[in-house]
Amino acid sequence: MTGNEIRQRFLKFFEERGHTLVKSSQLIPHNDPTLLFTNAGMNQFKDVFLGNEKRDYVRAATAQKCVRAGGKHNDLENVGHTARHHTFFEMLGNFSFGDYFKSDAIRFAWDFLTGELGLPQEKLWVTVFRDDDEAYDLWAKMIGVPRERIVRMGEKDNFWSMGDTGPCGPCSEILIDQGQTMSCGDACGIGQCDCDRYLELWNLVFMQFNRDATGAMTPLPKPSIDTGMGLERISAVVQGAKSNYDGDLLRGIIVEIEKLSGKSYGADPRDDVSMRVMADHSRATAFLVSDGVLPSNEGRGYVLRRIMRRAMRHARMLGFKEPVLHRVIGRVTEIMKEAYAELAERRAYVAKVVINEEERFLQTLDHGLALLAEEIAKLKKGDVLNGEVAFRLYDTFGFPLDLTEDIIAAEGLTLDEQGFNRCMEMQRAKAREHWKGSGEEAIEAIYKQLLQQGVRSCFSGYRRTCDSARIVALLKDGLPVAAARSGDAVEIITSCTPFYGESGGQMGDRGTMTSPSAFIRVTDTRKPDPLLTVHQARIESGILKKGDTVNLAVDEEARCRTALNHTATHLLQAALVRILGEHVKQAGSLVTPERLRFDFTHFSPLSHEEIIAVEREVNARIRANYPVEVAEMEADKAIEAGATALFGEKYGDEVRVVKMADFSMELCGGTHTDASGNIGFFKIVQETGIAAGVRRIEAVTGPKAVEIMQQQEELLDAAAAMLKSDRQQLTTRLHKLLDRQKELERQIEKLQEKLAADQAGELLGQIRTVAGIKLLAARLKGVETKALRELADRLRDKIGSGVVVLGCESDGKANLLVSVTKDLAGKIHAGNIVRELAAKVGGKGGGRPDFAQAGGNRPEHLDVALSEVDAFLTATVKNA
Repeated sequence: MTGNEIRQRFLKFFEERGHTLVKSSQLIPHNDPTLLFTNAGMNQFKDVFLGNEKRDYVRAATAQKCVRAGGKHNDLENVGHTARHHTFFEMLGNFSFGDYFKSDAIRFAWDFLTGELGLPQEKLWVTVFRDDDEAYDLWAKMIGVPRERIVRMGEKDNFWSMGDTGPCGPCSEILIDQGQTMSCGDACGIGQCDCDRYLELWNLVFMQFNRDATGAMTPLPKPSIDTGMGLERISAVVQGAKSNYDGDLLRGIIVEIEKLSGKSYGADPRDDVSMRVMADHSRATAFLVSDGVLPSNEGRGYVLRRIMRRAMRHARMLGFKEPVLHRVIGRVTEIMKEAYAELAERRAYVAKVVINEEERFLQTLDHGLALLAEEIAKLKKGDVLNGEVAFRLYDTFGFPLDLTEDIIAAEGLTLDEQGFNRCMEMQRAKAREHWKGSGEEAIEAIYKQLLQQGVRSCFSGYRRTCDSARIVALLKDGLPVAAARSGDAVEIITSCTPFYGESGGQMGDRGTMTSPSAFIRVTDTRKPDPLLTVHQARIESGILKKGDTVNLAVDEEARCRTALNHTATHLLQAALVRILGEHVKQAGSLVTPERLRFDFTHFSPLSHEEIIAVEREVNARIRANYPVEVAEMEADKAIEAGATALFGEKYGDEVRVVKMADFSMELCGGTHTDASGNIGFFKIVQETGIAAGVRRIEAVTGPKAVEIMQQQEELLDAAAAMLKSDRQQLTTRLHKLLDRQKELERQIEKLQEKLAADQAGELLGQIRTVAGIKLLAARLKGVETKALRELADRLRDKIGSGVVVLGCESDGKANLLVSVTKDLAGKIHAGNIVRELAAKVGGKGGGRPDFAQAGGNRPEHLDVALSEVDAFLTATVKNA
């Protein structure tokens, strides 16, 4: 029976018993910013268990994709070294929300294992919580499990809770005895060891209590059931495999790695570890990237990068020199696409992301491994690797810390983590040293205090831009005051306001307030809490008091321009998804009256053709003049209807949905224009990268976009005039000029080569012997870097055995080159020589033992650097 068949049988079994089949949620948890990744089947039902959400079913069954890497549940370092650990796995689960309880949960589990899967009853054991007599009796009397195969366990193993407070309850595990051959020895037993003889198959959680802040537990009015069984594990057991990696879900991937590497699984324990790592990590990578995670240096993206780079390092250990992970992922897709069609749909995208990351890392992997090998060679088994070395590998070569730990552990070494952490903190301190702080923490405390006092402000700005309201709080220098006068900078909170407070990327409104005794200029509006809108303002005349009634007027022109740009941002996101792919997710935004900025997940810079396509798509939707429809909806129903939401954001029960025909539908609290046609025209000004896997588009709309186009036309006209051409012939004229330039550069290159050749003969006469080694060290004039290298090669061949050191000045920079003949490269390292010399000319460099080069910004010190070659060479030979 295959893993796919077991999954199908599980879901069908529970569907026949009244369970609703619920699709696996994504690996990026929806509406739960507390979780890094979905790591259990119950995650998507958390609010149902807590009573915060109701579904139209009371029984559910799922096959849930899960990742445990990073955070509390982190199996990353163990993967490859054990038979059972994974970063990615599938959790089969059945759930009851106040419907059936222990007896049915136990009966369902037993019937599925013994009836559907045919596991021998005599090999099955169960555990129960020590005080759960009800579960004990159900197993013994209803199911008929012999009492000697029912084990009572403590709270650590058999009591589950969602947190310090909330739903909790005992659990019962079903285990299988895999026989004496899997035993760890005489002390082997349930709860006594972690070996694989008694292997846990299924955990049944009986949520029957609510724990309060004092630790007291009271029975829940409607107890619930949460169960979980790992598909990889149960598949291996049913198939008679001793390891999850021998089950068909993972074995098929290992077979692919065998084909690609030419090595056999089982022939070498070290290769076996690498194959298991690649098999597991390729699955995690495929599913994470497919669900919208991109490798980066923070958050979920950093965990993905760690997983990918660990797999790449093990690929290198198997002998792969070129990117290969994407090819292994192709096999993952074939195995898993029956259950997860998104893998096949996003196959090309996933491959692009993976290849891009592989190529980035492979560029630095060899250099990093060489550095680490040098450091390891200085140590003996049991020693500690300096944390500064680990930090350099992290900072310069992109080695995640656990990758370094993995490598040195194999050599019997440990890591100086404190030293690494010190280096990290120093780096963070440098980044912080220019930040002076704003007293924000103290100010935020003020807002909390006001909320506790019952201060609130409602928003009326969707319907109007003018309103009247009472001042319910007045702050000066972050403190409450009763009154303020002309010239004071203040923060004003009113009972109601048409001013939009900055949130969701939209800039806060500006405008004016007036009272019978004061005129106030509002320069910005903030929303530190959903219940508070704070106007940052300056009193231009008169006296303002808490309790005064004021007339509020938003700057309508600025509000209108902001609304146009915000609606354009929605069109932009929808266009990016349509043109680049479903992987595009919002990573940040800024909407102002003057422009818009949109950050989004994407693995490479947009081509010129893609930028043009996005502009055309947005402008087509502007011309379509879609009405902008706004509606209040339940959050879950809005998302089910296709509304775009920010992953990881926590939304309330009711959300505001902004929709334009069938092109764009987003959860959004911002202000918008009435119809897309009002935007007029859309123009992308710039597209850049702001982080690994995150791109940024800056754009303008309406009159500003027309102004940008006119400026570009003026530039074209100016360029055409300079080249004595017209617009139509401009590119032809430029091509001719570039061709002429290339021809002149070729002629210069030939002249420099001739000059270098002429100098070679003269230089051979300057060869001298230092410490028994022939040395030629000279400064050249009129020679570019490329010609310098060719000259060094020629001189090295002429010298036979020795060292050549050449320097020259080019474009105001110092260039140094060191070449060592092959017979001497074992004791004289060109990279070490050039590194020493580069410091003298204000630069740095390095290279191979036989060839190295460097540059610097102090060419006036070239002669000094070259004069020190003799002393350095003498010291090198002496210490060799």
